[in-house]
Amino acid sequence: MRRKIPSNSALMAFEASARHGSFARAADELALTEGAISRQIARLEAFLGVTLFERVGNRVRLLPNGERYALQVRETLDRLERDSQYLMGQPSDGASLDIATIPTFATRWLIPRLARFREVHPNITVHLAERMEPFVLAGSGFDAAIHFEHPAWTGMRTHRLLQETLVPVCHPALLGKGEGMASLDELPRLHRRQNADVWQRYAQETGIELTNPAVGARYDLHSMQIEAALAGLGVALVPRLYIEAELAEGRLVAPWPDGTSISKTFCLILPEPIRLSGGPIQVFANWLIKEARSSNPML
Repeated sequence: MRRKIPSNSALMAFEASARHGSFARAADELALTEGAISRQIARLEAFLGVTLFERVGNRVRLLPNGERYALQVRETLDRLERDSQYLMGQPSDGASLDIATIPTFATRWLIPRLARFREVHPNITVHLAERMEPFVLAGSGFDAAIHFEHPAWTGMRTHRLLQETLVPVCHPALLGKGEGMASLDELPRLHRRQNADVWQRYAQETGIELTNPAVGARYDLHSMQIEAALAGLGVALVPRLYIEAELAEGRLVAPWPDGTSISKTFCLILPEPIRLSGGPIQVFANWLIKEARSSNPML
């Protein structure tokens, strides 16, 4: 059955006219005459059977139906342009993957290792997108996700990668020197907004007394906490795998025990088994699992 969709020319003329509130300005943008814009709008209204603009002399005003339709058309045209630009940017002799992942994991662990993947697979381009919460992978447009273990992935193929073990870290200058070294309870503590009780749980696990575990500045991302700790703003309770370089270089210190009971597991989530996936996603999945095992052989 033939789709009942207006012409692209009519939709572009309508979107520009709605955005500018003027046929003349839409004509300037699209390099057309005002008459041509007017005719496109008239054809669109006839196709839809709905009046979109109110004409008052030489002026036009969107009607309520037109306002709603303009938002929908703008979103559709924007998405079509993004998808087209994305496809135009694909290498003619290669392949690409779209991976959804947690932003701090991407910036702190995955991206620093992608150069090694590109060295052995130069024709596979890996695109990364941020997804803070689990989602329905099927039909999402993503080839895979890298996220925490979660019931939302039921029915998907999950492969355990890394254990997220939290450790308190701070700038060395925050501790003081010698006998005057400050205790954890005396130092400002930094929080991740989504884990409001994590310092309380850490105190219960380690037996370290914290007078008021909830006091301190809050941040949305672990990466923000890490930057705040590097700036000397307080002690951040963050995954050790994110701050290995800073610890090795001495820019952060971790004189307190890890919070082993308050940990999560990162997983690779695929819509089907690796052996059936084939192509670039199979190559990437095998590389990622091997890379994770070399970082954390316990999993």
